[in-house]
Amino acid sequence: MSIRKPSSALVLRSLLVPFLCVLATQADAQSTWTAGWATRGMVVSDCGLASEAGVSILESGGNAADAAAATAFALAVTFPAAGNIGGGGFALVHKADGGDAALDFREVAPNAAHRDLYLDEQGKVVNGLSTDTHLAAGIPGSVDGLLRLHEDHGSGLVDRAQVLAPAIRLARDGFPLSFWAAYVLNAYRGKLETDEAARRIFLRGDGQLWQPGDVLKQPDLADALERISQQGRDGFYKGVTAELWVEEMERGNGIATLEDLAGYDSKYRDPVRGEFRGYEILSMSPPSSGGILVLQLLEIMDGFPLEEWEWNSSSYVHAFAEACRRVYADRAEHLGDPDHWEVPVPGLLDPEYLEARMADMSLERATPSTAVSSGTPTPREPDETTHFSVVDKEGNVVSCTTTLNARFGSGIVVDGTGILLNNEMDDFSAKPGVPNLYGLVGNEANAIAAGKRMLSSMSPTIVLHDGHPRLVLGSPGGSRIITSVAQVILNHLVFEMPIAQAVAVPRVHAQWLPDRVYYEPFGMALDTRKRLEELGHELAEMEEIGRVNAIEVQPNGFYAGPDVRGGGASAGY
Repeated sequence: MSIRKPSSALVLRSLLVPFLCVLATQADAQSTWTAGWATRGMVVSDCGLASEAGVSILESGGNAADAAAATAFALAVTFPAAGNIGGGGFALVHKADGGDAALDFREVAPNAAHRDLYLDEQGKVVNGLSTDTHLAAGIPGSVDGLLRLHEDHGSGLVDRAQVLAPAIRLARDGFPLSFWAAYVLNAYRGKLETDEAARRIFLRGDGQLWQPGDVLKQPDLADALERISQQGRDGFYKGVTAELWVEEMERGNGIATLEDLAGYDSKYRDPVRGEFRGYEILSMSPPSSGGILVLQLLEIMDGFPLEEWEWNSSSYVHAFAEACRRVYADRAEHLGDPDHWEVPVPGLLDPEYLEARMADMSLERATPSTAVSSGTPTPREPDETTHFSVVDKEGNVVSCTTTLNARFGSGIVVDGTGILLNNEMDDFSAKPGVPNLYGLVGNEANAIAAGKRMLSSMSPTIVLHDGHPRLVLGSPGGSRIITSVAQVILNHLVFEMPIAQAVAVPRVHAQWLPDRVYYEPFGMALDTRKRLEELGHELAEMEEIGRVNAIEVQPNGFYAGPDVRGGGASAGY
């Protein structure tokens, strides 16, 4: 099969940038070493120290699930913008013996929540109520989910104390800030200084900006992690931490209670599965919309002559944007918490249904989003974020995405714990047709209800070939997660890019509303932009579209694909 490759200039850029990023990370104050290739185990995350924490567990005899839990707890310390024990997420596991598991530890709405929680007396959405207040916080699931991941899928050779030890040490002793970590803390200074507890932790005591190499210590968070290490989930959902959480809620007019915390339970779901060019795609099921939409996009794009189109050409971007309009329209109508809403998963993934959805598409004209509505799939048969990928020497892999929603969540710290409150309640549809933080709209399927999980875009994904892992990947970025993951898969499997290049090259993004195609800097030639505008697309440049952290598995070892858009770093042995 003859496949057209990207231009030589773009290939050179995409190969140089990861190389320079690795050099920068190696010189970084927070990272002792990185690895772009390894043979016995690898972790790729948004922080070098967190990746190294995971690899230390692999070296101690742990497996991918043990390492994933250690990496996630470490990210709660070293990447406070998104790493968390106050939020939630999803983990996708593929075991060397062929078993698969999808673990849902998404946050849930407190029992006092109701569909009009964020509306005023006139029925209008109150700006900021679902993002910047104590009412924005869902009941967190990360601690329950990560402990369950370790207990159910771990090696049995590494105990809970060993898994949490790196995170506790990093929190108590402190760690030197990387360039990226210092930049993010400074960029969100205005948000963090509005909360006294957050200000004490995340702003320098002398009022100056953070510098790379400055040491960040979080003793309250170390104590909270220590309680989890000693008591398990009861060290978080009951006792001191839970009481401090509820006291914080009462101070800020929140609605979460001790009963809400004690009653949280992560859940196993059936992963969604699809095929693309001889590969099996394994991804997250609802209440994540990500897996379904990734599979829909791959199935639709496989119907176009991709081999005849240049990568990121006007034809390619036009077709991708048209597919995005339709699948995101389906998201708004059909996707929600499956415990509260009948999600027609098989119908949404039916190739004939997807072919019918694209039937009105023209290669010569963009379809206005106002002319696109949701489809009617066959009924079901009887969401700032961070992603990391892990693989071990036995062939077990974990793809895990966790989130607080916005960077630093609501910006509010539970005083005495060092834990940031998430603002995941904004991922519900506060009112039909009203966009959330990421411009996504929703209807009844994602309405607020007590004990309900809010819809997410998180898309932890594993690509298998003949039953063996080929890619492990995922991304942060809200609604942009889905398109980022789909494009990296297309880059690797269709355009034959090595994983570092597939991750690094510029991306595009489109959804149903707003009716716009976004592109990253240097990602689209001038004549391509002009042609897309002639077709009727409104274009807008966006600084960053997703931050994919991926691993490519080959017979001779594991290849890292950390994203150069942030502090992505790999560690291996």
